[in-house]
Parts: sequence; structure tokens; C-alpha cells
Amino acid sequence: MSSPVGTILGGRYEIDEPIGRGGNSTVYRAHDLTLERWVAIKMMHREVARESEQLERFRREAKSVAKISSPYVVGVIDADEQDQTPYIVLEYVDGQNLKQRIRDVKRLDIPEALAFAIEIAWGLQAAHERQVVHRDVKPQNVLLDEDGAARVTDFGIARQLDDESLTADGRVLGTTDYVSPEQALGHDVTGQSDLYSLGVVLFEMLTGDVPFHGENQVAVAMSHVRDELPDVRALRPEISSVLASVVDAATAKDLDVRYRDAAEMIADLEEALAVETARSGHITGEATTVFESLPRETQRRVAVKMTHPWRWLAIIALGAAITVGVFAVLAQRAQRGTGTDNALAGAGLTAVSLKATAASAYDPVGDFDEHNDEAAFAVDRSPATTWSTQDYLNGNLAKDGVGLAIDAIPALQARAIDVVTPTPGWSARIYAANGATLPATITDPQWKEVGSIPRATARTRARLETAGQKYRWYLVWIDQFASGQSSVQISEVFLYR
Repeated sequence: MSSPVGTILGGRYEIDEPIGRGGNSTVYRAHDLTLERWVAIKMMHREVARESEQLERFRREAKSVAKISSPYVVGVIDADEQDQTPYIVLEYVDGQNLKQRIRDVKRLDIPEALAFAIEIAWGLQAAHERQVVHRDVKPQNVLLDEDGAARVTDFGIARQLDDESLTADGRVLGTTDYVSPEQALGHDVTGQSDLYSLGVVLFEMLTGDVPFHGENQVAVAMSHVRDELPDVRALRPEISSVLASVVDAATAKDLDVRYRDAAEMIADLEEALAVETARSGHITGEATTVFESLPRETQRRVAVKMTHPWRWLAIIALGAAITVGVFAVLAQRAQRGTGTDNALAGAGLTAVSLKATAASAYDPVGDFDEHNDEAAFAVDRSPATTWSTQDYLNGNLAKDGVGLAIDAIPALQARAIDVVTPTPGWSARIYAANGATLPATITDPQWKEVGSIPRATARTRARLETAGQKYRWYLVWIDQFASGQSSVQISEVFLYR
């Protein structure tokens, strides 16, 4: 088939014009003569079709996408072969792709970027529920339809999670600007790999550029394996700590720290959209449509009409409520939001800005309650607010201890910890651990003792010995009260790298 333009495929689809081209196939706009509508025809290049593995991959794409039902995935309508040339008939989306959008505007409006990320995640969730992993999530593979909605397309290297029939894992990398570390290393690829790529796409929408550049694709892929992404808030300071936490969690190299599934990521993206909407006071375009689809409890955090002339007063009044809501929902997510005010760096130490919800009470024995609702005060950078233990008569704990845990997600090689307390005299040991959740007990072997506070002063610095290991969790385990103390209060905790 030398020039397919004007050709009628299957007695039904008349090829009109090319609209996209890749290494293995060309996409044409075509007219469906039966239903009188435009469609997209993806035709495999004849020379590639001679390769049995590529031909099977092309056929598999049609079968994989045909299983997915989502308004955020470009659906398969038909598939066949003509003149030894296989083709797939897809829905026709009359609009630019997300990469073109980014090139046009550089950095997207924050609510718009979040709206697109949510829609992409919805599409990926539908694919993952059918056990299909995209493996090449990138803005070029996201089409923006006439209503402005994002739709995932081009499952050309997609793979069924239970399909072992084709190329070994890792042979097909996808686009290395967005490739997950495990895919770059040739390890097993799951839905979490797509979420990493989506995190990179979100980073690009917010900053206008991909996180890594290199002399070649291999160099870029290795950056994804070895290097931390640049701090998105350093590149765009107006981004909320809540949104920064989503980028951090999505692009975590440790799979135990990265979002486990699309639903988990969607929940945090929706929270971030609510927060960013409240901060900006208004939204437009696709962000409005997505915002209106959020769960009611999330919408309530922005319970004002964004276009109302008095919106700024309403937003100020809602500020405290929004903060409390974010604490409750994002308790497991990293945020670069607390800053380093009142930290005492120097001596080769650099203070770390923790997430706003980094602190949590740790009481694995007894009633499991040590004023966890106050824990955020230990990292709010305000000496006037404190977390406190419960009252223990005459300082008798009647157990091994109680603690305050700090989540340094995704992981941190901490070299020192500062603890500020208005109730000095108590003693503590400092433990560190990894894992998606806190170890269940203080005797869990995941905990490694890395430091101690023999006797707390108003501000105590403990050096930490982590043997070069990065840890997600750091625990101040209070094992003895001072004489006459019935409770311990901590106003601030600082970690230093």
C-alpha cells in the first residue's frame, strides 16, 4: 500500500490525511462511511509488519485497549488487516496533545495541571483494573479533546501483567524522559511504573521542563535510577506543599513509598486541587469540570463560589479548615512545606524542610493514643505550639515508652536531630526504620537505634549514626520521664542531612 490516502479499509474507513507518525506506525484521520464520523486509523508500517514480534505487539495493543472502558482513554473501535498491513481504528480526538500544550504555554496554571493529572490517573486506573500497564506514559500520549479533557492514548508497548509471551521485561523502555527507575533497569513493570511517569508529567506541567537532561537516552534513564528529582517548589515557589507532596510520592524510587495504585494518587491529587483552588480563589476551563466532580467532602474544603466578589474573605476564613483537612487526609504523604525557620544549621549540617504532616504520635502499647491530634505542632515551626504525651502519674509509664515519629518520605540520611521541649529532663532513644508504614511495635527488628538523648534540655541535638543508610521514619522514643514529671511536651523537631 504505497499511498494509503484515499484508500478504503474494510469497505468502511476512507483514509483522509496523516496526523501522526511513529517508528512503527502512522496515524491517519479517516472517515467512517457507515456511521458518518471521523475516526483515527493507526496503520503499521509494512516493513515493520514483517517482524513477527512487532506484529504481535501491534495486535496485542488492539486487544489490550479494547478491554478498557474509560472516557479518559482513547478507545478502540475496530481492528483488521488489509494488503498484509494491520491497522487499528480508534476514536478520533480533534485537539492537540499535552506536549504541544506545554510547549505553547510553558508552565500550565496549577489547577489546570492538576485537572489533567487527575484525568490521566483516571484513565490509568481503568487500564490497571484490566491488568494493562501502559509503559509509555508521556504528554505526547495524552490528547486534549474539544472539551479540554485529557485522554490517554498509544498503548503501543502496553503489556498485560499476566502476559509472559513476548519480550523480556525491560527490553522496551518507553520514552526515557519519563521512564521509571525499575523500567530503566529492566526490572518488573507494574502500574506503579505508570504512576512514576505520571508524576514526571505533572512535574513538567508545573515547571515547563522535564527533570533530567543528558547526552543521550541512556544518561537520562540512569538519572531516573540514581538522582532525586529537582525540588518542584524551588522551580515554582507558589506551589503548595500539598501538591509538592504528590510529586514526591509519585516519583519515589522506593516502591514501598511510591503510590501503590492510581486510586491512592487520585485521592491526593483531588485534595491538592481543592487546596490550590482555595489558594487562587478561582478556577477556569477543564479544572472547573474536574473540581465539580470531586467528592463532596473534598469540595467542602472550598465551600465558596470561586467567582464571588467576596471570595478572598471566604478563603481567609476557610484557611484553618483547609489546613486541618489536609493534615487528616495526607498524613502519609511527603510535603516540602514546613520550612526551616528556627533551625540551627552549621557544622556541616543542613536543615530539612519536612512535610506539614510529618509528625505522628507512636504508642504501640496501651490505648494507642498519645494526643495524635497535636502531633503536627511538633513540625509547624512555631515554638508556641506543642505536642504532649498523656499524663502519667508520678511519671510512671508502666510500659517501655511513648514516642513521636517523623516521616521523612521518601527517605533521608539524617545526620542529626534537634528536639525542642518546654519540659526538659526526660531521656529518649532515637530509632530509624524504613517501610510503607510505621513498624507495629518498638521491638520490631525494622527499628535501628541511631542515637540517644540521655537528658533532654530546652533544645537538645543528638547526632545520628545511620551508617550511610537512608531511612523514612525517625522516632523520638521517650523511655523515662524526669523526676516529678507526669507528661512530656515537644514543641519542635528538626532533622538535618
